[in-house]
Amino acid sequence: AKGDPKRQGILETALNWVSKGQIEDYMAKHRNDTDIKDIDKYFETVLDWASKLFDCTDSVMCGIDWGRLYREYHEKAYNHKEINARVDALLDDSCISDKRGIFEYVLGGEQDKKLLNIRVFTDAVKKRVYKKQTDAAKKKGISNCPYCAMSNNEKEKEKIWKLNEMDADHVTAWSKGGSTDEKNCQMLCKTHNRSKGNR
Repeated sequence: AKGDPKRQGILETALNWVSKGQIEDYMAKHRNDTDIKDIDKYFETVLDWASKLFDCTDSVMCGIDWGRLYREYHEKAYNHKEINARVDALLDDSCISDKRGIFEYVLGGEQDKKLLNIRVFTDAVKKRVYKKQTDAAKKKGISNCPYCAMSNNEKEKEKIWKLNEMDADHVTAWSKGGSTDEKNCQMLCKTHNRSKGNR
């Protein structure tokens, strides 16, 4: 008879956590063990750490590699109230596509924005902003990239970039509260968008 698939899944997760993803190596080293106390203890330790740290009980917590997060972050001290307020705010942010990345993002000091998969401007928004910006720039005889328009370089100052030579940029950076909507979008030449970073 087959075992309960849920229990098998839990055992596999526990093995993955305790073995740091090296289940076969772990099983080879522990093939003579008569019980799974070590696995069970580690699994409970990880779950206990996560549940004491985060108040969230949302399904978004499922599927996260809590074993890896525990190994990386359990020795750091966190302010329970602050960390949960931040998680709640990020869970409510419609610009974040990957809600599961929020926990690692917060644990890691909010450094790696790639974890959040922040929503990008749609092609339709980019085209509308490009047209508006380009029409206004042509009337003034300046570049359609606001940064180029302020340049000391005469060629750059008046250059009209093609749409595919530009990137959509948050005027106010997402990390500083800027939203991913049309009124917070500007088109910059690729060079200036990359040099602007997150200012």
